[in-house]
Amino acid sequence: MKGITLFAMLTLITGFLAGQPVQDIKLNTPDMERGLTIMKAFEKRASATSFSSRELSLQDLSDLLWASNGINRPESGKRTAPTAVNAQDVDIYVLLRSGAYLYDHKAHSLKGIAAGDNRKMVSDRQTTFANAPVMLVLVSDISRFRGDDNTRKLSWAAMDAGIVSQNVSLFCAGTGLVTRPRASMDTEGLKKLLSLTETQYPMLNNPVGYPNE
Repeated sequence: MKGITLFAMLTLITGFLAGQPVQDIKLNTPDMERGLTIMKAFEKRASATSFSSRELSLQDLSDLLWASNGINRPESGKRTAPTAVNAQDVDIYVLLRSGAYLYDHKAHSLKGIAAGDNRKMVSDRQTTFANAPVMLVLVSDISRFRGDDNTRKLSWAAMDAGIVSQNVSLFCAGTGLVTRPRASMDTEGLKKLLSLTETQYPMLNNPVGYPNE
């Protein structure tokens, strides 16, 4: 009976914490001197089938997010990934063991959204990816596009997310990390967890980690 009561209490506590905000994370300044040449990165680019569960260093996480879709031209606010009509529609949500975060490209930081380890929402049925320490969820807000043609907007959103995902892949290939672009995920669960609006669509995800040796 005591075991059942303790399990119930832990379940309630975990459920409570999962809905709570977590502390923001200030990222490091990107290291612009690291990595292989671009051609060597293309040579090594591949989709990983497994990941080490070792946590990414703060520097690796910082550089990964900046390379994926950070600001590379501060005078204009433009970013490492182009978007249709410069809508900058793609946001990167980051799921770690400690919680879910939104990458704030202007402050180069992670904004805490919810505590708790929800990476399985991203790995979904492909449980071999569940131990990747970082899950990047690429979300397009189609309200940032002009016009009323949602079919066209969703087409643009898919292309824009694909470009960000390729940035992730090339960064990983050039720095000794591994990743895999994926579309499978618990979309409805993530919408609720991340408090997405009706115009925000999870398009792709990239689990990221060190090679599983």
